[in-house]
Amino acid sequence: MKTSAQQDDDVSAAARRPGLAGLTLLASMIVSFLASSSAPTPIYAIYAGRWHFSPMTTTIVFGSYALTVLAALLVLGRTSEYLGRKPVLLAALALQIVAMVVFITAGGIGALLAARILQGVATGGALGTLGAAMLDIDRERGTRANTVAPGLGSGAGALLSGLVVQYLPAPTRLIYVMLIGIFVIQAAGVALLPETVGRRPGLRSALVPELAVPRHLRGPLLAVAPVLFAVWSLGGFYGSLAPALARRLSGSTSMVIGGLGLFVLTVVSTITTVALERTPPRTVMFLGIGLLVVGSLGTLVAVESSSIVGFFACTCVAGVGFGAGFQGGMRTVVPLVAEHERAGVLSTVYVICYLGMGLPAIVAGVLVVHGGGLAAATRDYSLFVVAFAVATLIALLRTGRTARPRRQRHVACESDA
Repeated sequence: MKTSAQQDDDVSAAARRPGLAGLTLLASMIVSFLASSSAPTPIYAIYAGRWHFSPMTTTIVFGSYALTVLAALLVLGRTSEYLGRKPVLLAALALQIVAMVVFITAGGIGALLAARILQGVATGGALGTLGAAMLDIDRERGTRANTVAPGLGSGAGALLSGLVVQYLPAPTRLIYVMLIGIFVIQAAGVALLPETVGRRPGLRSALVPELAVPRHLRGPLLAVAPVLFAVWSLGGFYGSLAPALARRLSGSTSMVIGGLGLFVLTVVSTITTVALERTPPRTVMFLGIGLLVVGSLGTLVAVESSSIVGFFACTCVAGVGFGAGFQGGMRTVVPLVAEHERAGVLSTVYVICYLGMGLPAIVAGVLVVHGGGLAAATRDYSLFVVAFAVATLIALLRTGRTARPRRQRHVACESDA
């Protein structure tokens, strides 16, 4: 039983804890960080025309961001457990501002790569911390925000960037100036937030790359890892190759069309996440994998028939699959995480997601140049997503069959006793 002093400490800690405004600010940071990562998507066509590089270069630039996020998640993912949430978030915001400045002044592919790497370090260093800080405030709402915010940010960034590029001056600079303004406002908000985690020793050991998954969470995380990988590999396709594909199918050079695919995917994903939040996570994952297969196969048919309407219709189906799969995976793992494990476990979850987003996209870029062009690369990518999704579905079914007899044996033992 707690002493009165301990109870007073709990009450004072709860009083210091940020409320709904703090949760909203932190969720908005995930949105803005992911929006900044997708903002270059519609602009790649301008960069390619200006600096004469191929689709493979586009996917390498895209993939460099994803792989840098991976490295940062592994190295920096647990630092907020030792330094506190606020210093890590303020440092990440400062680094994002530097990355935006590099984009604004970019004069070639090297600068693009440098900006993407800076973005990757900032995002990888912040994602686990942001997710953990939202759970510090409210476990249920924080879990929901962790599921909704990434997709919303990616889609909003791509569409907003497309609109800015198409209709406003300074197409390769203005969107980054706007993002700098958002990051500055968010930094001011973070500075005003109360800290939810105190400093403690052990930072040096936390910087050693490690997938920080406690023993009791390894089973659930291994069960959902293929689902997370599969849905985010689809996100990688829409962030790298889909803009060029949409413009080719529509016969338009509009930058808005280029960013619309990712926007549709992520908005439908977000709506799905909200609509299915009361559905059991395992059921949601099955739905997600099934619709991922249907959407990917439908995209193949749309590309073969050169149908832009079919492409966007299948993007909607795939968006439901993305939202359901990601939500089911997150809701299986996040509610089981203890307070001191939050940043490390969420960083590990995002490692899986960004592996799915980055590696297939880089391979697809190689296929565009050396494997038959954009249509052939789209076919191969879609078939990969389908094959991985089917394998994931089989694994989930087998997991369910093995888990059920164990529960039955456990009940039988209790009745015998």
